[in-house]
Amino acid sequence: MSIAERKFLKIGHRGAAGHEPENTLISFQRAIELGADMIELDVQLCKSGELVVIHDDTLERTTNGHGRVGDKTQTELKALDAGKGQKISTLDEVIKLVGLRTKINVELKGKGTARPLADLIYRYTGPGCGQNQFLVSSFDIDELFKFRAIDQFSRIGLIFKKLANDIFQIAEELSCYSIHPSVGLTTAELLDEAHEMGLKVFVWTANASPDISLLKAMGVDGIFSDFPDRLI
Repeated sequence: MSIAERKFLKIGHRGAAGHEPENTLISFQRAIELGADMIELDVQLCKSGELVVIHDDTLERTTNGHGRVGDKTQTELKALDAGKGQKISTLDEVIKLVGLRTKINVELKGKGTARPLADLIYRYTGPGCGQNQFLVSSFDIDELFKFRAIDQFSRIGLIFKKLANDIFQIAEELSCYSIHPSVGLTTAELLDEAHEMGLKVFVWTANASPDISLLKAMGVDGIFSDFPDRLI
């Protein structure tokens, strides 16, 4: 693998969530300004069918709203405050804001998100061209398989917080581009095995400088952080 292919990626977790309200347009803009090579965001499917950018399937933690995201229309969600006067964005709005300034890691959080995401990527990139701009990830293996059945070209990342024996088998079946272990699961042995299979290793979520320094020294390919400026 060439040096260019092993470039370390600075990934803004939910934008720059340590500086701005997570998963909002100002958070993504801040991450880009702080030098993020990629922004990470979460999508849920709302009642009216749009992919909206929010982590939780309920509204209470990050907005002034109440109830489940899937029970609300886009219009209802747009009436809420997601912090500092920000609105819950659609994925379409985020893509238009970001343009080609940085790559986008879309994490599928809810059921039924695979098909609309595949359709959206196709609309923006055409067949076989989205793999350089988008990385699709999830803990939900079933949703990833649904996505892969529709889109054979875009990059997929498998997220996990437990090291199951079949992680690499699943990654192979999905034709994954990367695996995304937590900080605590990242070991030299895991890195070696992943790299031998040609997989990138992007680690979540490191905010403390000692963790970041250790992971970079180990040779991870990228780190998710709420403070992308700490990844320099």
